[in-house]
Amino acid sequence: MKIYAISDLHLSFNSNKPMDIFGYKWENYLEKITADWNSKVKDEDIVLIPGDISWAMKIDETKQDFAFLEKLKGKKVIIRGNHDYWWTGISAVRKVLPKNIFAIQNDAIKFDNVIICGTRGWAVPETEFESEQDEKIYKREVIRLELSLQVAKSLQKNNETIICMIHYPPTNSKRQRNEFTDLFEKYNINKVVFGHLHGKKIKSSLFYIQNNIEYYLTSCDLTDNKLVLILNS
Repeated sequence: MKIYAISDLHLSFNSNKPMDIFGYKWENYLEKITADWNSKVKDEDIVLIPGDISWAMKIDETKQDFAFLEKLKGKKVIIRGNHDYWWTGISAVRKVLPKNIFAIQNDAIKFDNVIICGTRGWAVPETEFESEQDEKIYKREVIRLELSLQVAKSLQKNNETIICMIHYPPTNSKRQRNEFTDLFEKYNINKVVFGHLHGKKIKSSLFYIQNNIEYYLTSCDLTDNKLVLILNS
């Protein structure tokens, strides 16, 4: 079983929000993702999608987007991104998901020797929060992350690998310690997969190791619309 990741698909089969207005890397990007995906992934493999899945505003508008994902090979595990406005509650989300797509919210899921957990996260400030509301959301996401990590640890019986998804980058541009990274280290997470960042000016590395944890940035335009191999178990 292999674990891949790709984020920020921004599917819009039921929305008039074409992504190619953001530059050449978004031209025919879904065709490129599909070709790469199906050349790599087998039915037993897992693809992590850490947020910004669909432009839909309501959950009943996601049907075509999930139909697209359903046809792609492998199992898919998703978390909410900042543009996933259709994600109103985990029960409602799970009701509409195809059988090969799994959603995480305040919990975790285990596949053989791999455990997947995660949360949306929030922007980590360079110095101070821009507003009290920003800080409030950040603190709430810290709580949600720990809830998910607690479930992941409860599922870990034989030192299984734990992979955490978080939509927002888990650090600021200086990679300074914060409550997210402290939790990753407290719960001995092996790998962190994130997205959210786009464009030519992004300076963050696609892969780095910090305090023995592997970090993967998987925004599709930054990976040339190719899946990133996270684990070959």
